[in-house]
Amino acid sequence: MNKRISIDPRVCHGQACIKGTRIPVHQIVGMLANGDTIEDLLAEYPSITRADVLACLDYAAALAEEQITPFEALISAA
Repeated sequence: MNKRISIDPRVCHGQACIKGTRIPVHQIVGMLANGDTIEDLLAEYPSITRADVLACLDYAAALAEEQITPFEALISAA
């Protein structure tokens, strides 16, 4: 999905991580949600870049995107 995010069953139990690290996407997104800044994250994890942090947000946004089922499909399924 993203060149900076990897999912490997041998790394962090298959959780989405920043490629080449064992830093899960959910950890980065959670830290941002709790008030940490990108600069805080870069200081805490010197092996990642601003682009990596933004890729985590992009990945989370893609997962949160809603799929809408047309109303007609719901009626015909009933």
